[in-house]
Amino acid sequence: QVQLVESGGGLVQAGGSLRLSCAASGTIFSINYMGWYRQALGNQRELVAGIARAFSTNYADSVKGRFTISRDNAKNTVYLQMNSLKPEDTAVYYCNAAVQTTPTGRYLEVWGQGTLVTVSS
Repeated sequence: QVQLVESGGGLVQAGGSLRLSCAASGTIFSINYMGWYRQALGNQRELVAGIARAFSTNYADSVKGRFTISRDNAKNTVYLQMNSLKPEDTAVYYCNAAVQTTPTGRYLEVWGQGTLVTVSS
């Protein structure tokens, strides 16, 4: 099995910064896509940022220019640097990854438990 564990969430004032980390552990051959999603109270879960194994990235328009996603393939870890945080960024942030557990196996979608980010006005 594969587990994703997020860390780095917390309470921050508007304009501040946080850095989220998500480490994958377990039986891992390779990880293709890794991404960060968020879900605010009463809202649907939405993609915040994603990064492929070769480091190509994509961002939601709402965070473009403020957030930066990166990954360390050797550590099976993805990061989300969040700058200029706004109250509307408040949400539970979830890590997602497409993980291959064997050389010939298919990629499995794995989710972390989430970490809460609260941005005060």
